[in-house]
Amino acid sequence: MDRDAKALTVVPCGRVLLNRLPQVVPLIADVPADTVVIDTSNYYPARDSRIEAIDAGQVESLWVTEQLGRSIAKAWNAIGSHSFAGKGRPAGSPGRIAIPVAADRDRDRQVAMALVEDTGFDAFDAGTLADSWRQQPGAPCYCTDLTREEMPGALAAAEVERLPKRRDLSVAAIQERVGDARTNPDAEYGVRLSRALFM
Repeated sequence: MDRDAKALTVVPCGRVLLNRLPQVVPLIADVPADTVVIDTSNYYPARDSRIEAIDAGQVESLWVTEQLGRSIAKAWNAIGSHSFAGKGRPAGSPGRIAIPVAADRDRDRQVAMALVEDTGFDAFDAGTLADSWRQQPGAPCYCTDLTREEMPGALAAAEVERLPKRRDLSVAAIQERVGDARTNPDAEYGVRLSRALFM
């Protein structure tokens, strides 16, 4: 990607409670249409409150595009915060973690993938936003710290009807271990739990 050819504007759109995402709309209303918006969010009903459309089966990222009224890329949602903060590695490193990236526009995909690479992870093209359910909570690639070679099998193995049950099981297991709904487990426990429940 030629970053010198044009100023690059990226709007990260995550770490906001999903039900509050409509409050972001005024903040990006005047941002040019070709600005890349990257959605890093995930839907957790116990935290976000219920969103009927998603509970009825709408793909999270498609709901986000409707709320924002613009195209997005979906990235960094399928890695735990501890892994993201401490497991980035130089390109070509053995065991480098892959991060799935979904987008409908080529530019969104290219920018998001380049930024993922810049953060020390292998960017993996996970297809369109309609397919991004394969990287939602409960999916085999979600918070399981997979490599580029493991990612295709994990995305293919995802079963849409099982994702909500697996997501909710992991939340219950974490709450039982740490004693509340706000504390994250240690990094390795989170990865082990996700691998046991989602793969």
